[in-house]
Amino acid sequence: MSIQKIAQLAGVSVATVSRVLNNSDTVKAKNRERVLQAIKESNYQPNLLARQLRTARSYMILVMVSNIANPFCAEVVKGIEEEAEKNGYRILLCNSGSDIDRSRSGLSLLSGKIVDGIITMDAFSKLPELSTLIGNAPWVQCAEYADAGAVSCVGINDVDASQHVVSQLAENGRQRIALINHDLSYKYARLRERGYKSVLHLRGLDYQVVEYASDLSYHAGVVAMQKLLADDNPPDAVFAVSDTLAAGALRAIEQAGLHVPQDIAVVGFDGTELAEMISLTTIEQPSRDIGRKAVNLLLNNIDNPDTPTERVMMDWRYISRASA
Repeated sequence: MSIQKIAQLAGVSVATVSRVLNNSDTVKAKNRERVLQAIKESNYQPNLLARQLRTARSYMILVMVSNIANPFCAEVVKGIEEEAEKNGYRILLCNSGSDIDRSRSGLSLLSGKIVDGIITMDAFSKLPELSTLIGNAPWVQCAEYADAGAVSCVGINDVDASQHVVSQLAENGRQRIALINHDLSYKYARLRERGYKSVLHLRGLDYQVVEYASDLSYHAGVVAMQKLLADDNPPDAVFAVSDTLAAGALRAIEQAGLHVPQDIAVVGFDGTELAEMISLTTIEQPSRDIGRKAVNLLLNNIDNPDTPTERVMMDWRYISRASA
């Protein structure tokens, strides 16, 4: 399939097709949509090498994810990929595990001009080291909101969301609300714990117990909940910082012969498909929209290197289900 054929199918000029393929902002939205639809229907594959030589771009984005097994991260990546492809880009995925050596290996693609920019979902504590490695290359930090610094970022207000969860549990009569948290090197973990503790303080609730899970897995949630239940004064509500941890907590409660929410209410975080499957009350993050917005910020940075740092705070939603 040639570019001439694409132009014919779309009913536009060859020049218009070329501008669409090169991400020119001079193309009318209607014409761009017609060209993209023609490309999709004909499975057209442009000559990427010729395009790269012509534009001095690779049209590749490096996406570094802390844990691709986390359903929330997977949904964010889907949003990143959808928006990248919509704009003529492809992604290279690196499951870094927030390990700086693995990150360094992936970031070597920047110096080799294999990628035009990078989106990271690494722990906030790793940003200074990453900044040294990335230098002035286009970069967006995704799902770890930074209120200062030189890197653009997209996230939600984790403190507000956490405060809302704990307030809801307290208003429903829960007096012993525990938190299952994760690694405090992640800023979201620190912020959600801050929100949890602030509501307990404001409401004068003396019970304050935080159990730190080894990772964000179902098994880690089971283990963390078992530790909470082994206490002489177990909780009557649990707030977990991810849906997978909350799912594990539900299993441990069931194994102990207790009932949810009668004996213990459980709330998760992220709003993944898993939460809907197990009727889990949760905070829903706009995961795919977070990924899409990160791509938009990155492409703007690629096109306009002097663009100022942008920090985008997106909305979250509390979804009440049977677990609380």
